This record gives sequence, structure tokens and C-alpha cells, in this order.
Amino acid sequence: MSPDSDSLQPPAHSPAARLTAWLRRRLGWAVTAVYLTAVTLPGPGLWLRHTRTVPLPLPTGHLPLSVPSALLALVLFSAGLQVPLRDLGRLLRRPLALLVGLVLHLITPLLVIPAVAIALHTSPDSDGGSGLIAAMITIVAMPVAAGATVWTGKGNADQPVMVGLVLASTLLSPFTIPLTLTALSPLLGGGYAGTLDQAAHTFGPGFALTSVLLPCGAGIVCRLLLPSRPLRPLLRATPLAALWGSLLLTYVNASGALGSFFHQPRPLLLIAALTVASAVCALSFTLGRVTARLLRLEPSTGSSLTLACGMNNSSASAVLITTTLPDKPHLLLPVLAYGLLQKLAAGRVVRERAHG
Repeated sequence: MSPDSDSLQPPAHSPAARLTAWLRRRLGWAVTAVYLTAVTLPGPGLWLRHTRTVPLPLPTGHLPLSVPSALLALVLFSAGLQVPLRDLGRLLRRPLALLVGLVLHLITPLLVIPAVAIALHTSPDSDGGSGLIAAMITIVAMPVAAGATVWTGKGNADQPVMVGLVLASTLLSPFTIPLTLTALSPLLGGGYAGTLDQAAHTFGPGFALTSVLLPCGAGIVCRLLLPSRPLRPLLRATPLAALWGSLLLTYVNASGALGSFFHQPRPLLLIAALTVASAVCALSFTLGRVTARLLRLEPSTGSSLTLACGMNNSSASAVLITTTLPDKPHLLLPVLAYGLLQKLAAGRVVRERAHG
């Protein structure tokens, strides 16, 4: 079993570490460049969105390969590999914050989505905004984003609680994703309710297990079992590969959404996507903040709780939409918007904590 020590971390002066740090500091600009590339050159991204077959010497003769799913697996494997396992031992000595945060993460969709759906049902949209709400449901059903641990580190928040919430929500995802999709699908109309309910039963457990839980779990197992000699270069190379993989996944998703959008511009759809994503994001972060204050949690733990409520794995949501609704790429617009807005909101939480 490998030791979980600082010696396993990639040296700060290594080329891989410097390149990773440089790219992370400019991640906002990098994402903006990816969006612009998706608008001006969506062809490669659209090609990568579709499942391809790889010829293999097997009885079936081929292996289906989904590039978005593979990229998501890379990102989640890297997240699991970088989990500071020593933090979990400290967390077990005070599990109350973890339990409160997990319950809050699971009930937030049941409180936020109905409120937004009721407001949208009065809109002039023919389906009462069901498409936008369906996209939001797939986001809030996902586990806590692994990237939330980065924000807790920046804002002096409670890192053990955040790590525990990421792992606990991921471990429970094969059960919670289909349950959340099923519970909220009656809010939809225009055929979306049946599609989402079918996705919950057909894709939900399998998607959560193979696309979310197994890659993250594989990273944790590697961290636990690999000797330090092979683990050290893996820890150096994986974060950079995952960062580029995340940007490529963003490009693939953005090509599907923005490419078709600019081919047939629908300004009202863009405004509606931004509005709905902003509402869900703001309500989720606010619910976490208010709950932390009502429970009189320590500021560091309260910040982690707030981030856990608002930060969901939007990349996994985009892959699920691509899998279950391949003919509706416009539903990726609110997903892309939420992915950006939750980072902006997390940055505000971090700044408040740093100055508090």
C-alpha cells in the first residue's frame, strides 16, 4: 500500500506542475477560447460527439467508443487519484458536517427545481420551459463536482468535509441520480417527462456506475495500492492530462450547443438558458449559505457546505444529455452556462472566506 504523503505530490518546479499551474491560472481565458473555437470550428467537436467503433480481434469484431464518456472518465479518475486520503481520517472524528452537507446536497434539487419550474410554466414557451428544466434536472442530480475541492483549498474552507462530500455523493450516485430524475420528471411536459423518466430507469444506474463512480473509484484505488515509485509519475502526468481532457470535453459539448445555435440563431433561447441557469445556481448557493448560518456552523465548514450545494458535475450532465437526448443539442446551452456560473459563484464564496 502506498503512503499518502506530501512526497507523492508532483514537485512544484517540474515542467508538468508548472504547465498545470499556468493553465489553471488562466482557466477562464482557456474556456473562453474553447467556446470561441466551438463557434468558429464546430466540425471536429460534432464529429467527436458521436459514438465510434474501434475494430478489435474480439468475437464482436468492434468496441463502441464514446469520446465524451472517455474524457469524463479521465477527469474523474484524476480527481480520485488526487484525493487527500489523510483528510478522510480527520473527517470520521466529526461526521455531523458531512451528513448535513450530504442531506442538503440531495434535497436541494427537490427545493430549487420546482420553484423554477413553476415560474417557467407561466412563460410563453410552448412546453412551459420543459427543455430548460430537463437540462437543469440533469445537472442538480449529479454528485458534487470534484473541482469543488480546488475552491475549498483556495478559500481556506473545510477541505476534509469537501472531500468527504465529493466522495459520498459519488458513491451514492448510482442510487441518487435515477431517484432525482424520477422524482422531478413529473414537472416536465412536451414529451420530456417520459424521456427523462426512461433515462432514469434505463441509463441512470448504469451511467452513474460506469461513467461517474468507477473512474473516480479507480483513481482512489490506485492512490491506495500503487507503490510510490509508479504512483509518483502518475500523479505528475494525470492532472495535466485531465485538465486538457476537461477542456476538450468542454469543446465537444460546446460544439454541439453553440455550433447549432449560431447556425440557426435563437437569441431568446440563449437569454432563457442564461436566466434559468442563473436562477438555479443562485438559489442553490443561497440555500447552502442560509442553512450554514441557521446551523451556526464554523465559517470554514459553512463555506464547504455552500459549495457542495451549488457545485455539481456539469460535465457528467452534458454527457448524460448527449447520451439520452442526442437530437436536442440546444439543451447543452444551460449546462454550459451553469458550468461557468457555478465557478463564478464559487469564486465569490472563496473571496468572502479569504477576507472574512
